[in-house]
Parts: sequence; structure tokens; C-alpha cells
Amino acid sequence: MNKVEIVPSMPNREFLLKYAQPGRVGLAGGGGVFDKAIRKAERRIDPKQPPSLWSHAFLFEGCRADGQHWVIESDLEIHHKHIRLGVQENRITKYFDEEVYPWLAVLDFGLTPEQVAALLGEGLEMVAGRVRYSVRELAGTFMRLRRPELRAHDNPLARRKSLFCSAFVTHVFRKIDVDLAPGLNEKHTTPEDISRTPIPHDTFLLRRDVARRSIRERIRRLGRAAKVRHKKQIRKVRTVLTAKRTRP
Repeated sequence: MNKVEIVPSMPNREFLLKYAQPGRVGLAGGGGVFDKAIRKAERRIDPKQPPSLWSHAFLFEGCRADGQHWVIESDLEIHHKHIRLGVQENRITKYFDEEVYPWLAVLDFGLTPEQVAALLGEGLEMVAGRVRYSVRELAGTFMRLRRPELRAHDNPLARRKSLFCSAFVTHVFRKIDVDLAPGLNEKHTTPEDISRTPIPHDTFLLRRDVARRSIRERIRRLGRAAKVRHKKQIRKVRTVLTAKRTRP
């Protein structure tokens, strides 16, 4: 039976440095518009459940010569005058911001050193081959979530040398004969599918109650806005009374 360890609230940095190991899978839940759209669409996997926590999946590569932990992932990296779309390597520091990534999980499949080496080798081969991130294929996956019986078939919007995040993770694991999403076409797998994999594993879950925090913040904002309006009204009243007193 798969084990789930819910980790007490801690900074993302501390959580990742504690649980990141080569060959483990990372799941992240972002709060951005694009992330929310993915998480909402994944709800169709199990309509009885709330929206998924997960909008992204990646592979832990391990610590390198710079002393930093790195990941291999297929992602959209957009910076000023610089865009990367596809399989790439990034420092784990990318996921340290709790505001950007409120939810994190690390999945440990207990791979042997030989399996880890083969897995990372496949990932690096895709980095070198410049495999792209396909928003188009992601749209095809969303379409098939509406018709689950077709998720075993080809993605209708598939492109050559293209894989989005969870499809990339599923692909490299299948290369070492570990199928994280049995019965699904790899280009239809989502981060939520990986989180539900039947392959024996341990999950380390860092989850925050962002909804409550958001409500509290909204209440604070409304309170501040009310104070500002109240001060403006007082100033207007004072201005009117001053004007009346100064009239001849």
C-alpha cells in the first residue's frame, strides 16, 4: 500500500532540500491563472473530488558541482527578452517561493541506482534533443478529459518532439519499464494522474490552507479600503463645515 506522509508546514526550501533525491518525482501546485486552469480541468478525473492540487510535474536530478539541487522538466520559462519552451534543467530554487507554489509533493518510487542513472540519462537526452513544451498538446489532453474513454488513444493535437510536463515524466519512466499511468497515452497524462499512480511509492506532501489565508487577506483588504473611504468622507465633511464657517 502506498504511504502518504503529510509534512508539517515548513518553508518550501526546507521541504525540498530534505526530500529531493535523484530519480524522485516532484509535483507542484501553482496559484497563477495558467496553473489554476490546469488544476480545474483535472477535476474531471474524479468529479467527486475538489480541484486537483497539482499543475506541474518534474524530475529531481540531484546535487551538482555548483552545490545546488537541479531538476529536469518540460516547462514554459518566460523571462525578460528570454523564453524557453521545452525540456530543460533548472535549479530547485525555482520552487522555493511559497506564494508562487503553495503546494508541493515528492514521490519516491524506490528506484535502484541503475534505474536512476537510466532515468536521468533519458531526461538529459531530451534536453539535448530540444524536445519542446506543447501548449497545443495540453489543449488536446483537456479535450480528452471530457471523454475519459479516449484517453488511451493518441492525443488529437499531438506534435513530434513535444511533451508537456507530466507527459515528459511519464515518458522517461516508461523508458525504464515503470508505467506511472497504465492504460493512458503518455500525451494524455496529467500531474493528477501521476499523483494517483498505482506503482508502489511513498509520497511526502507539503500542503497549505491557502483558501483560508486568502479569505483573511481579503477581509484585511476590505477593512483597509473601508478605513480609507471613512477618512475621505471625514475630510469632505470637514471641508464643507470649514467653507460654511468662512462664508460672510
